Amino acid sequence: MTKAKRYNPLLILFDLWTLIKNSIFFVIFLFVIKAGSESTFITYGRIIFFLAFGLTLISIILKWLTHKYELDDRSFHLYKGIFSKSERTIPFSKIQNINRHTSLFHRIFKVTSINFETGMAGEDAAVKFEVISQKEADRMEAHMTSAVRDEWTAIPASDDIDRSYSTIEVKEGNSNRITHFKPTKNDIFKASFTSLSFLVLIPILSSLYFKINEIFHVEDKAVGIFEKLIGSWWMVTIIFIVLIIASTTFGIVRTFLKYGKYEISSDHGRIYITKGVIDEAAFSIAKEKVQAIEIKQSFLKRVLGLAEVKLTSAGSLSSGEDTHEINSLYPFLPIKRAYEMVSEILPYYEVTQTMDRLPRKSLWVRMFMPSWLWIITTIILYYFKPTVLKLEQAWLILSVGLFIIIVMLRLLDFFNTRYILNDHFIQVKKGSLTTSLFVSKRDKIIEVKVTRNIFQKLLGLASIGTINRAKPVHHAGVDDVPLELAESFYKWYMGRRNEIELE
Repeated sequence: MTKAKRYNPLLILFDLWTLIKNSIFFVIFLFVIKAGSESTFITYGRIIFFLAFGLTLISIILKWLTHKYELDDRSFHLYKGIFSKSERTIPFSKIQNINRHTSLFHRIFKVTSINFETGMAGEDAAVKFEVISQKEADRMEAHMTSAVRDEWTAIPASDDIDRSYSTIEVKEGNSNRITHFKPTKNDIFKASFTSLSFLVLIPILSSLYFKINEIFHVEDKAVGIFEKLIGSWWMVTIIFIVLIIASTTFGIVRTFLKYGKYEISSDHGRIYITKGVIDEAAFSIAKEKVQAIEIKQSFLKRVLGLAEVKLTSAGSLSSGEDTHEINSLYPFLPIKRAYEMVSEILPYYEVTQTMDRLPRKSLWVRMFMPSWLWIITTIILYYFKPTVLKLEQAWLILSVGLFIIIVMLRLLDFFNTRYILNDHFIQVKKGSLTTSLFVSKRDKIIEVKVTRNIFQKLLGLASIGTINRAKPVHHAGVDDVPLELAESFYKWYMGRRNEIELE
């Protein structure tokens, strides 16, 4: 067991920087906008701000002095507390994925942050190191991987455990990574167009204008300038062209900063995803921890022949302040390459493009199922009877138009829905404008269900569903399948008894 030690001293500076960022709004409001105010509310607000800032600063220092960590051959041990001390132990075997996040702050001081995510819920679901040296992060990750590998090799071969991934990792090690994908300039351009990043500039400029107007009250001057500009057709044309160029450039630059250094690689035991030019993030997951695969296509991606492959894991899949999940194998992969990459990275997963369609009687269930959105909207339109373009019957046209859209979406969903049960896999595709292909191994599914409503009972149909471990729990399934399939679905799931991995 290594000796317990404190976290990196730069953690104090990092927490202080976070405190300052969170305090900027209050500083501007209390000491800039209300600088000359002598009201009781503002006076007490300033006092409370100084007290809160001071107490938080003291807690940051005490946190660094009292929080320690150590690693042994099996677990993380985390210690905290001054008068009432506590210890938390997290076994390496519970770690689902490893997330790294290197912000501008980390790059300046040549450090990083690393999170060891578990499948548990709550604040203590991860072992977090907000500031840590690259060398220490590498050492901890290598130590954990080595300890887990040694634990697997120590298990007797007679135990009923699927060791396919682990035995390969033991024989070959983790040093030989294979790079599966790096985006080209053409990929970046496609991504900027498909993600509609060029549309983000206008909301950003609008938000910036309103914030400046709140402080400096420039609205009156801006209105006068705006009236002069729109009074000349050539000036409007120039502004329009400039906005298009600026938006396109902004979209490409924004996409490059996000996906320019994107890389997907793997070795025999783990999958690695890195992204970001300035603000870097990295995601690592053991192949045996992948609960399911999902291939998603929006309408625009279907037109351009692109897709997004996402990995479902029991651990958290976000990194740092970025709410975008980094468990995606690049969101803008060519559809053919997406299928190939799944086979390359996870050869134990089988993805087939040949699946069964829903029976025709399933279409009648979907068509005659009442749409509460249309019913409620029609009632509201009938009550208010709004006039649009001087049409008194506009409410009726809107109601009919919504009804047609709902019918078309249901038709698309029916024709797009596919399903198949293989020996060890379930594969489901569904969706209307946006489609999703879900694939999971039988031993990774923790629960299944079969339900039937009154219409399904009349036509001999049913709905099947699966649940996989994830955050939040991942639900999948398909509606209106033949009853015979639903009955065999239970039998198929019971066959997992001989596949369950013991932990």
